[in-house]
Amino acid sequence: MDERVERVDDQDRALGVVSRRQAIREGWLHRVAVTVCRDERGRILVHRRSGQLSRFPGFYEVVVGGAVDVGESYEQAAARELAEELGTCVLPRLLFTFINRSGVSPHWLGVHEAVVLDAVVPDPDEIAWHDWLTEPELRSALLEWRFTPDSHEAFSRYLAIQTAQS
Repeated sequence: MDERVERVDDQDRALGVVSRRQAIREGWLHRVAVTVCRDERGRILVHRRSGQLSRFPGFYEVVVGGAVDVGESYEQAAARELAEELGTCVLPRLLFTFINRSGVSPHWLGVHEAVVLDAVVPDPDEIAWHDWLTEPELRSALLEWRFTPDSHEAFSRYLAIQTAQS
């Protein structure tokens, strides 16, 4: 069964409930929550999407996440996705939201950050490979590997926020 999401407007206000498939097909805004995961040494989790996924199979990602369910907050969705995809219970912190037009369809993207202290146990249906990279290693990988469009957009905005806070 297709996921149900809230169709939202350009102010992130709910307009109604639709299927995610329909939102993507029609180009309707809906919500997606992602998290940049860091370990205790400040390295960033990077993973390669499973080859069986319908969207961007085999591409790399610097964020973990998915669609925000009906009635769920960005933070709740981010925590749920971390548990589902990485097997870790951590409370991510929402950093910012923006309308992302660089993926399959436009959507509001809630970008979070979390420090993951426990070992991750990725869901093999979602994640084929993962590793922790330093920022310089990740910058090189972003130039050499095939990353999802969301990863490029979210990570560049994430770095801008980090730089502004320094």
